[in-house]
Amino acid sequence: MTNESFDRRAGDGQFGLYDQSVLKRENAYTGKYLVLLDCQEEERGMQALRSQAGIAAAESVRGAEAENAVRVFDAPDMSALFPELGVAVIDVAPDQREALMTAAQEEPSVIAAEPERLVYISTITDRTREVKGYYPTYRSDEDVLERHTTAAMAVSLGPAWDETAHTWGLQAVRANHTHLTGQGVRVAVLDTGVDTEHPDLSARIAGTASFVPGQSVQDGNGHGTHCCGTAAGPAEPQHQPRYGIAPGAEILAGKVLSNQGSGSDGQILAGIAWALSQGAKVISMSLGAPVSPGQLFSPVFESLAKRVVTAGTLIVAAAGNDGGPVNHPANCPSVLAVAAVGRALDVAPFSCRGQGLLGAEVNIAAPGVEVRSAWPMPQLYNTISGTSMATPHIAGIVALLGEAAPDATAAELKKRLLSGAYRLAQAPASVGAGLGQAP
Repeated sequence: MTNESFDRRAGDGQFGLYDQSVLKRENAYTGKYLVLLDCQEEERGMQALRSQAGIAAAESVRGAEAENAVRVFDAPDMSALFPELGVAVIDVAPDQREALMTAAQEEPSVIAAEPERLVYISTITDRTREVKGYYPTYRSDEDVLERHTTAAMAVSLGPAWDETAHTWGLQAVRANHTHLTGQGVRVAVLDTGVDTEHPDLSARIAGTASFVPGQSVQDGNGHGTHCCGTAAGPAEPQHQPRYGIAPGAEILAGKVLSNQGSGSDGQILAGIAWALSQGAKVISMSLGAPVSPGQLFSPVFESLAKRVVTAGTLIVAAAGNDGGPVNHPANCPSVLAVAAVGRALDVAPFSCRGQGLLGAEVNIAAPGVEVRSAWPMPQLYNTISGTSMATPHIAGIVALLGEAAPDATAAELKKRLLSGAYRLAQAPASVGAGLGQAP
């Protein structure tokens, strides 16, 4: 049995082959499967999988039940059903995988099935550029960043960045020129958690949940705290400059990646379900997995992203840092893929590019080089780089848009975001609609 995925919607009532060579890489997937179900026929679909493929009964885990999700993830041979999303994470023995796919093909209430991926943050640790994991934190490497930070600033946005009062990223998206703060809007950051005692962030946190077995939401990595700070850090941080785009927004911190910077598709699904249950208007995901040129997007993630948008919530995700095609899940058409630009407003060399496939494009760009934000105590602040850092800039802008138009749908917020972007000189394949701008 090869690592293949099938999508019934491919045409003629048959499953379309979704063969991803990246999934054949070592440590690229977990051995479990994601199954997309008809939301009106979830029990019928699960019953078919139980009877035909020998799948054990899946425990239903609702978005607000974070502890139940962790318990299921931590237990061997257990499967989870997320009813709000219509997706199940199935634990199936290797000798039953063919039966799973056969049952999925024959049961109309099962729409798609695919292997569960591992997702990562990525760190370039030193001049040797040793990559830890795959994804998105790109730490400052002087040889690479020098080519970007010494270029001339775009004249229309000012001759230089004076960061005494505001970070260059905050200025670039013009968050320092808006009266909006994101008041009344909840931003969910699904990442490595958050420093719940950080003096800048503790009063801004409206809810937390960990979906990593054996680890609390407390951030032992730093990546999640940094992203939370960029999206919704305070107007008056303990130490200047200000770095938060939407200082009036509330933070929902969901830990879907471990302190080591890795997680799974299932943990992301649990985090998304939780964010919806907590009233998030935008979900920020600085995480993902690499894809190969010509590779299709995940049919399961695309379908659930559509369901999330219909529910009124926008998902933004990091395009990726390997310089190749836009990563999973940002390559889904219903997920906004965010590229990174440097101080000269040129695309960062590590930022992934779009390819000529549906959904595999960059949608928008934001500051992602030498970005200062919050960091777990006692350090308090750190300056790092990556499409991970660009993504929460966009999430913060969406929060500002959400305050300006509280009744706007997710689709309307996306349209306003993209139409308001500042056009850049680079091709849309690299920067999408351009540089995100505060309303």
